[in-house]
Amino acid sequence: MRVPRTIEIRKMGNLFNYSDALKLQEKLASDRKLNKITDTLLSLQHPPTYTLGKRRTDHNILVPECELKSMGAELHYTQRGGDVTFHGPRQAILYPIISLRDFGLGARKYVENLELTMIELASLYGVKASVGRKCETGVWVGERKIGAIGVRISSGITSHGLAFNIDPDLSYFKHIVPCGIADKEVTSLQREVKQEVLLPSDEVIQDQLISYFAKIFGYTNVVSRNNS
Repeated sequence: MRVPRTIEIRKMGNLFNYSDALKLQEKLASDRKLNKITDTLLSLQHPPTYTLGKRRTDHNILVPECELKSMGAELHYTQRGGDVTFHGPRQAILYPIISLRDFGLGARKYVENLELTMIELASLYGVKASVGRKCETGVWVGERKIGAIGVRISSGITSHGLAFNIDPDLSYFKHIVPCGIADKEVTSLQREVKQEVLLPSDEVIQDQLISYFAKIFGYTNVVSRNNS
């Protein structure tokens, strides 16, 4: 018999500050570890923000931090895996705060499920996406990256997560080596869909991303909470 699984969806809005998102994830991860809350999924978009993972690969930022600030972008150092990436408006972000031990999932399978979540969403709009080659995390359309993944797992509890490009300003990616992979383009759903395909609102697309996440991870009870 299948064990019922519940996840609470928190919709945080389209310009949710990155520092606030970090603090919230830390609080939720601590609460989840103590079983004070159920599995939780944050859905949001950030204002222009560059983030580095725990490896601190500053050399993959191609301009001084002061120049990033002059463009209205922030720079944050994090404890997630992965390399430098960009977050901004019209990019769908999911931060799962879930217990992998309750699923019996390892880190690799967890990341594969995140990749599959984005692949399924792209497929909904006729875009054939796939996982990258060895050492190329995330989701790709040919040689163009459409979705990034950077996660942290502590005591079996996840934080950070995935970023799927709906239609962000791709020029921001020119100032970094995205995810530390040189000579590869970044793309978006808007760029890859057929001309006759009209995309719905970002909110609709983010809800579809949430639905695929819940389906792939086997959640049978999805509870929504709007915090925006």
